[in-house]
Amino acid sequence: MFETVIGLEVHVQLNTKTKLFCSCPTSFAEHQNSNTCPTCLALPGALPVVNEEAAIKAMRLGYAINANVNHTSYFDRKSYFYPDSPSAYQITQLTKAIVQKGEVFIDLKDGSQKRIGMTQAHLEADAGKNIHEGDYSKVDLNRAGTPLLEIVSEPDMRSADEAVAFLKKLHATVRYLDISDANMQEGSFRCDVNVSVRPKGQEAFGTRVEIKNINSFKFVADAIAYEVQRQSESYEDGVYEEEVYQETRLWNVEQGVTKSMRGKEEAADYRYFPDPDLRPLIVTQEMIDEAKKMPELPDAKVKRYIDSLGMKRYDALVITSDKEMAYFFEEMLVQGAVAKTAVTWLTSELLGRLNKAGFSIESSPVDAKTLGTLVAKISDDTISGKGAKEILDYMMDNESRDIEALIDELGLAQVSDDGAILAIIDEIIAKNADKVEQYKGGKEKLFGFFVGQTMKASKGSANPGKVNALLKERLG
Repeated sequence: MFETVIGLEVHVQLNTKTKLFCSCPTSFAEHQNSNTCPTCLALPGALPVVNEEAAIKAMRLGYAINANVNHTSYFDRKSYFYPDSPSAYQITQLTKAIVQKGEVFIDLKDGSQKRIGMTQAHLEADAGKNIHEGDYSKVDLNRAGTPLLEIVSEPDMRSADEAVAFLKKLHATVRYLDISDANMQEGSFRCDVNVSVRPKGQEAFGTRVEIKNINSFKFVADAIAYEVQRQSESYEDGVYEEEVYQETRLWNVEQGVTKSMRGKEEAADYRYFPDPDLRPLIVTQEMIDEAKKMPELPDAKVKRYIDSLGMKRYDALVITSDKEMAYFFEEMLVQGAVAKTAVTWLTSELLGRLNKAGFSIESSPVDAKTLGTLVAKISDDTISGKGAKEILDYMMDNESRDIEALIDELGLAQVSDDGAILAIIDEIIAKNADKVEQYKGGKEKLFGFFVGQTMKASKGSANPGKVNALLKERLG
């Protein structure tokens, strides 16, 4: 039996207006090489200046994960030769990062939590982008110099599920903090996965293999599963030392395999040294105060939902897993929706329709205020759940947002008047005297028949609770 050891290096593109060391904009999808200047092109004589906004956003993450935020940190040069790096080095933080240590708590499937340690989070400049077309390649340097926050975990994860849970928690955290849009498709949240296996009980780590630049939770899980199987089988076949060595591999999505990219570099290969053009980054009290301004984070929301709203932990975790969904849910509560009902209508009814139609929660045709008002109408018995579903379906395809008007227009007001419901019940009892006798004779399953007939006669408008209570009264 083998044990898996996993550590992650997550690259988060900070959503600053300008680059890390110059004033070029960081806007996405601009014309190639238009967002460049002498500094990010590494032209002779150009000097870098640190972006204060990037430093504050890095500090904010540090405070959010209970880390040490260093008031003095340093920048270093990491040498490597790639076409998308015009300077032939990357400016990063090796000797003393702006954020060190820290912790993230992940929720496991058995309901427990696990602490994942954080080694550090350091600022660094992103490279450009290679574009390969046939027999030649082009380089777009618009992204060169974009501020990245590289978050390095301890090797505390023991399964693909734990790694994905950690990534999702970190993804949610940076989005709540609004330090990155964390768009995985555009590459602003991507990770390198370090995987090794070792026989159960062995303290020493196995040989670590790095899988580079994975930008999907599913691909992370798939790549880990493949690599664990590959390394475990090499152990069992007695060829571990020949087949598993320290290297960088890439995840091939089409083939579902990892493939060797290059031997893994050591620190000496990068020839790190202090950047001579950048003085130490010394944070001010004003920067500290600004960095500590942050919203309620997922863990705090979960606790509040459970303690104040009486929600189940699972529901609270689902709602808080996405910032937009949590804010949508809270706006529903402002409109008078009951928490338990709001969870069902948001996560099941609305999200089900959005997924089918290809919408996200941000682009939902039905906004939080409207859905909250609709759900409140169910709780106060103005309409039935069935009627509310008809209204929701109507709103998915039409622009009307006036719930009261739609209830009248679609004829979905729920009848709760005792007299009106009793009139229907009495008519049904009169038409089904034989079944009344059978029910009174002990055939209690017939009660459902009377409920169904009453609801049918009222065209679904009768209040089901009233129907049940009045039928029990009439049938004795």
